[in-house]
Amino acid sequence: MATIMPSKAEPTKDNVIKSNHPIVGDRIIEGDGTSQDAWQNWQGLHNLPRLNMAKHFSPHQRVCIFAPHPDDEVLGCGGLLQQLAINGNPIILIHVTNGTQSHPDSKIYPPDQLDIIRPQESVNALAVLGVAHQVTTIALELTDGEVFAAQAQFTEKLAAIIQPDDILVTPFIHDGHPDHEATGQVVAAFAKQHHLACYQVLIWAWHWAQPADSRIPWHSAVRVDLTDEQVQRKSQAIACFTSQITIDESTGNLPILSAQTIARISQPWEVYLYEPQS
Repeated sequence: MATIMPSKAEPTKDNVIKSNHPIVGDRIIEGDGTSQDAWQNWQGLHNLPRLNMAKHFSPHQRVCIFAPHPDDEVLGCGGLLQQLAINGNPIILIHVTNGTQSHPDSKIYPPDQLDIIRPQESVNALAVLGVAHQVTTIALELTDGEVFAAQAQFTEKLAAIIQPDDILVTPFIHDGHPDHEATGQVVAAFAKQHHLACYQVLIWAWHWAQPADSRIPWHSAVRVDLTDEQVQRKSQAIACFTSQITIDESTGNLPILSAQTIARISQPWEVYLYEPQS
């Protein structure tokens, strides 16, 4: 997931900030965030229209899923990935960065080790989801924490990957983490320019937003309901990201993905923002 600056006081996610920020503004990832119960009890979430897979995802269409860091594809789209595999869609997973900056000053997880560890954790997670046979992974190898500054390079790389009939899935353009927001903005702009379908998934927004939060365009939200088995597989896949869910004994920092974060992202639904291309 994200790159937030870890502290010994509270878990964070690969390089995010604790005050108003020039990129994410007031969409700050700090503390425990909005509770799992608050989202479960919000009727507006239950009233969202359901995504019609058969209507919007033709089996022959490639689906390109963008993960700012290895694990975002599972945290955001672990259910959708399973449903796409059942639907027969070829899946291209694009790791924008390899998440090498998630553990500053760590002796256990230095950047050169994370460059190997985090992509391998993703491989393990895709196997647990049962989708590995339909996924082709591409690593863009942009610098973790600096995607916003590399937007031009990012766009150039897209031009060599994306095909005319592809469906794109990316983090929400205002997801609350700089790398997530930069990824969303680049991919959404590319989709608009080339008239491609684009779905924006909520990942960190579940942390900083509140039910009915006006900073999220709920009018364009669709919900993907997961079966019990799909929820279980997603939870097992999240557990594959050992570097993100365990205490760093060399620094004393708590896990990057807190228990609250994992609980919030392990609900029997995923939410995507989608507006038809004009």
